[in-house]
Amino acid sequence: MATRPAPAHNGRQRRPSLPNETRTAPIPMNAMPPTDAGRTSRADDVYALLKRDIADFRLVPGDRFTENEVCERLGVSRTPVRQALFRMKQEGFVEVSFRAGWRVLPFDFDKFEQLYDLRMVLETEAVRRLCAMAPDSNQAALAALAAIWLVPVEARLPDMARVGELDEAFHCTLVEAAGNAEMARVHRDVTERIRLIRRLDFTKPARVDATYEEHGRILRAVLAHRSDEACRLLRSHIGASQAEVRKITLHEVYLARSQARGEGK
Repeated sequence: MATRPAPAHNGRQRRPSLPNETRTAPIPMNAMPPTDAGRTSRADDVYALLKRDIADFRLVPGDRFTENEVCERLGVSRTPVRQALFRMKQEGFVEVSFRAGWRVLPFDFDKFEQLYDLRMVLETEAVRRLCAMAPDSNQAALAALAAIWLVPVEARLPDMARVGELDEAFHCTLVEAAGNAEMARVHRDVTERIRLIRRLDFTKPARVDATYEEHGRILRAVLAHRSDEACRLLRSHIGASQAEVRKITLHEVYLARSQARGEGK
């Protein structure tokens, strides 16, 4: 059953969802890893790989596929595939039609807007707490971030996909270092749900240098315990990313998929 769009908040103008695509796309999949019964279930592994396909643009909004296609590509039975897909359906990534199979859902920009607002609240509060802590409280975590982001220009990584992964880790580390496990858990969930949108930022070479510069300024302010400055810089950084989300077109998504396929050759 189709999900009704969330109402607009704070006077924002609701952006319409991207048009539905009807063409069927194959699902390139990695081979299934062996399952460690003490670690994850087979359904968890299928779920993780399908989510990875969405994050890496191998599956994009409008793509259709069947349970049998996933079973054949992964060499698994239908039960874990169905469990994984219904889990993704509950999270709003896919929908099912019993005649047409599964479809990756169009972006819900109202929901992304709300998730970015929540991310802003969580991260600025985490940074405020970090700046109030004793200087040696999170020395190891902050030193690890400094080793990645406070480097000379010539030492910066050119790999956009890798910088995108490190960008996520930077923000997650700041929240985790604040010491509130529930805050970190909610933040990880938000991060998971906006991953595809954030990765689109890192299909543009200019974003790599901008991210190094912005993360560097935020981190220096945190290390100096300048709370107001760190929060201001962080809000500006997240706000810039949020503004880019509002400009996303379906063309950009398919272009990102083409680029990802080209890198894999």
